[in-house]
Amino acid sequence: MFAMLLAAGLPASAQAQDGGWVSYRDAYRQMVVFEKYGKPKQLLQSTLQVAPRDKSAPLDGLRLTLSGKATQLDLPLDATGRTVFPLLKAAYDENAALVLNQGVAQYAFKPRISVAVRPDGVYEAAELRAACEQALAYQRYIAPASVAGKKCVGVRFAYPKDDANVVVRLRHGAQDAALRVEQGAAFPGDAVEHFRIARYRFAETPAGGQVFTHHAPVSIAPVFE
Repeated sequence: MFAMLLAAGLPASAQAQDGGWVSYRDAYRQMVVFEKYGKPKQLLQSTLQVAPRDKSAPLDGLRLTLSGKATQLDLPLDATGRTVFPLLKAAYDENAALVLNQGVAQYAFKPRISVAVRPDGVYEAAELRAACEQALAYQRYIAPASVAGKKCVGVRFAYPKDDANVVVRLRHGAQDAALRVEQGAAFPGDAVEHFRIARYRFAETPAGGQVFTHHAPVSIAPVFE
């Protein structure tokens, strides 16, 4: 239905008794592509996601650390398992490790592109369309076959499963309605499907309009069909 998986998961470089690690250098090579991408991307966010391969692998309590001879850095994960990836030459040169406190084979390490979250919670419909188009253009740059014949049709707002106060409203002229909230995955292909999702389809507001969020979502994923 839609796709934003930019690369296959990184291979596990080693396995410890209670966790494991993957190569920082391997992750760096994938993540730096977005930094070097020269087309418009100001409405997007690039992160590294630690994604369970199946529903049995937990996200709660998951911790990721960048560890090397000269580098020790905690990388906090959000509810979707994402973190802002640090591009550090020293860590690359020594090929530091991304250390996970769970069995690393249970997880895939994936670059993720999402729509940047606004602190004021107000999104112009035109800006969401532009963000989706930027994401689609980047996906075509990374993996054109994955989006062949597809176009931007909307975005999905994801909130934690225990958030009982999810309100996402669409306003267009005299129209003011709350978007339906349902259970689902924050990103396509994710095994974890317990997030609270509000979908906004561009066809619902042919021109203009705004989307208001009561509070910030965990992520906003573009939708391609």
